[in-house]
Amino acid sequence: MEKKNSPFSMIMQYAGSYKRKYVCSVVLAVISVACGMVPYFAVAKMVTAMIGHEEKDMSFFVMWCAAAAVGYISKGIFNGISTSISHTATYLTMKEIRQRLISKLTKMPMGTILGSHSGHYKEVIVDRVESIEVPLAHLLPEMTANVLAPLLMLLYLFTLDWRLALISLITIPVGMAVMSTTMKSYGENYGRSVEIGGRMTNAIVEYMGGIEVIKAFSRSESSYEKYETAVNENAAFFYGWMKSAQWAMSAYNAITPSVLLTVLPFGFIFYASGSLTAGAFVTMIILSLGLLEPLIAAMNYTDNIARVSTVMGQINEVLESREINRTGKVTKMNGNTIEFRNVTFSYDNENDALKNIDLTIPEGKVTSLVGHSGSGKSTVAKLIAGFWDVTDGELIIGGQNVSDIPLEVQAEQIAYVEQNNFLFDETVMENIRKGKAGATDEEVVAAAKAAGCDEFIRGLDKGYQTVVGSAGGHLSGGERQRIAIARAMLKNAPIVILDEATAYIDPENEAVIQSAIAKLVQGKTVIVIAHRLSTITDADNIIVMENGTVSAHGRHDELLRHSQLYRSMWQAHTGTKGGAAE
Repeated sequence: MEKKNSPFSMIMQYAGSYKRKYVCSVVLAVISVACGMVPYFAVAKMVTAMIGHEEKDMSFFVMWCAAAAVGYISKGIFNGISTSISHTATYLTMKEIRQRLISKLTKMPMGTILGSHSGHYKEVIVDRVESIEVPLAHLLPEMTANVLAPLLMLLYLFTLDWRLALISLITIPVGMAVMSTTMKSYGENYGRSVEIGGRMTNAIVEYMGGIEVIKAFSRSESSYEKYETAVNENAAFFYGWMKSAQWAMSAYNAITPSVLLTVLPFGFIFYASGSLTAGAFVTMIILSLGLLEPLIAAMNYTDNIARVSTVMGQINEVLESREINRTGKVTKMNGNTIEFRNVTFSYDNENDALKNIDLTIPEGKVTSLVGHSGSGKSTVAKLIAGFWDVTDGELIIGGQNVSDIPLEVQAEQIAYVEQNNFLFDETVMENIRKGKAGATDEEVVAAAKAAGCDEFIRGLDKGYQTVVGSAGGHLSGGERQRIAIARAMLKNAPIVILDEATAYIDPENEAVIQSAIAKLVQGKTVIVIAHRLSTITDADNIIVMENGTVSAHGRHDELLRHSQLYRSMWQAHTGTKGGAAE
């Protein structure tokens, strides 16, 4: 049977060089707890001296009072340093986990990411990783210290009277037995809370993301109902969970610290029988009070252990997800010719989006992919861009099978502009600069001019320094598209994919954009997907897709003569009946 790693062993895999910080934090925490017990020893010494009528001068009591004060102060100092170190190590570890998660997303197939709820990965990367901050920063050092230090004190109690030492621990198993009635199902309940909380998060994200549609179609009531149901479900679950656990936790909190209920009567019996001295009896009473406090604090972390286990399971589920298959053996491609050799591809492993296609996209030419919706043309583009792996067959770029090309190398060769492009909530200048790290302002402006968007950018309130809003919400669809084109042009990649990139361009600017693109893609391998056939009539090669296969290919005039499907599409586009006349 495969050995299952503990949640903390999994976390330590990401701690790396920060493990030493955690060790240092634990050592300081142990010292802190030990210092916190010094006052109990001091009180025990002074009370024993008083009831024993020992002749002690004032310096004796001053010394132990000073020892108690030093213990209190030292506890705070060592605890503060320990906490500071553990928090530093924790935030560095959380950073490492988040960086690995983000890096993992870039290697996963787009289908895996897009097939999940919109709030899932945000919740794991932000909320779930954040939830391990308290267990990591506090549980590791404090739980360890709160167990080790009392054990040392317990050994001392055994030297005084082993019988009373054992009796002082009776309330712990009794309290734990009561609490165990709820802890058995803690892991399951916490897992359910994560699931229900995830549904609530997804409902909130969906509601906020679709607020424009909700308002436009007056669907506020029905849409809010879905959100309200998710919130109520989350509240009802936690209320029910806490209610069912309340009696056991209350009993646990009442029973466990009640050490005097056992120590006092049995201690008196031992004292009365002469088997326990008054000094030892008093010392046992005082030290037993200090013994249980850290142990109870340590046991209170048990729910955090279950929480960490669930969270690390979610994190590892993402980190162990299937990646796009890349061996990384090839770091240089010979040219930019693209070949599909008997390629089959399926999004769901059931229905084929592409079926045994063979096609060649020559280097330095403009190739257009056309076809009805669902014909497979965008799938071809996304496979070239490295968003998915082919299911069967070979995809060759620059004479190399893409399975041998690292994703980052493939990405450097391709500029991808699709119909709906994402803009960051930054300035126009920085959004365009995403295409080329370190590009000068002059280079950015030159790309904007070439893409035909310099004029409208300068007309914005702050020109190139205008913040575009979340997802570019302060701009129109056409303006966002033109900025995305400028960003792709700035990248100056040898392969350019335009997936219906001019969909939002208004007719009066379309000629300008087409002219700009024509100049900027000269000498590059260009793949154009367009729903308006009039924009690709000058393409070097037009590939007609139908039901995931290549129906025909050739130039515009050739396809009008020889392809019934292309001719019907052209006629539908132009509103003519004798399309060949064009």
